[in-house]
Amino acid sequence: MDLKLARKGVFITGASSGIGAVAARVFAEEGAHVFVSYHAHEDGARRTAESVEACGCRAGLYPMDLSDPQSVARVARQLAHEGQRIDILVLCAGMNVVTPFQAITPAEWDRVLSVNLSGAFFAMQAFAPSLHDGGSIVTVASVAAHTGVPHHAHYAAAKAGLVNLTKSAAREFAPRLRVNCVAPGITLTPMGVDTVEALPADYARTRLLSQRFAEPEEIARCIVFVASPVAGFMTGATIDINGGRELR
Repeated sequence: MDLKLARKGVFITGASSGIGAVAARVFAEEGAHVFVSYHAHEDGARRTAESVEACGCRAGLYPMDLSDPQSVARVARQLAHEGQRIDILVLCAGMNVVTPFQAITPAEWDRVLSVNLSGAFFAMQAFAPSLHDGGSIVTVASVAAHTGVPHHAHYAAAKAGLVNLTKSAAREFAPRLRVNCVAPGITLTPMGVDTVEALPADYARTRLLSQRFAEPEEIARCIVFVASPVAGFMTGATIDINGGRELR
């Protein structure tokens, strides 16, 4: 299927590893130019950029601290100054800390929400005005947004907030931009593997209709489809990709 992404400009946060890195490559396979944002992991971001360029598309590297609105605004201004066309904003950056409810400190609560929720708001606020008409924004939440998770209260709360931030943004930016959310189940990324190791050995078999965890490429391809013009009638939606967890 032609997703009509050739020569589109895509800015991806959290693109140094995991789902964001894979999504960058898949966008490039569809002909999009990809601007790779990262915070601390420059080596991973460079590998992502190389995977984009290997597809014959342009790549750019942009260090940015999503928890700092000034850092986010600075990158948005830099892209505008460079004359870079941005059609699609994908918000993949996230972090998680496994902590029992009573042990979560105010500092840890603030840090997890600042990256997973506030950072998405800052990015939308900074980038939406310069996105080309007909463009789109995709946020990446989690199955935890709907279910809650023991020892992940701050993460689950942030992702639940992200789902509703997506809906609010879809209302505000319509009809010029579409805004949608993808909510993955447990995915075999570096962060996801840590989660898997803490689960009972039979978790996938007994809790998921798929009886397995997601591969990063499966989530990335859904993100690329939702972001693309082919999904042009979809906005304000949350797509759950969780292996049938809610049905088991």
